[in-house]
Amino acid sequence: MLLSYLCLTLVSAVMETTKLSSKGQVVLPRAIRAAHDWGPGVEFMAEDTGEGVLLRPLKPGPLVRLEEVIGCVGYTGPARTVEEMDESIATVLRNSRR
Repeated sequence: MLLSYLCLTLVSAVMETTKLSSKGQVVLPRAIRAAHDWGPGVEFMAEDTGEGVLLRPLKPGPLVRLEEVIGCVGYTGPARTVEEMDESIATVLRNSRR
C-alpha cells in the first residue's frame, strides 16, 4: 500500500494534464514552467516523436554584429549579382524536382 502511494505521488508530481485550445495552443502547467525557469516568450522546437510531441526550448545564440560574421561561409570566388544568385537557386530547385 505504501509503495502504491509513493508511486502515485511521484507520477502526479511529474505528470500534469492540459488541453489543446481551439487555436491550437497548449498551456504548460505552472509547476513545469517554474521547474525549468520558463517565462513568457520562451520559444520551443516541436518534434513529432511518433509517441507524442516533444518540446525542446530553443537556446538563443550569442549576440553578434554583422561585421563579425559576414564572409564566414568562406566563399573566395568573384562577387555574384542578385540575379545570378536567383538563377542558381532556380536551377537547383528545377533539378531537385526531377
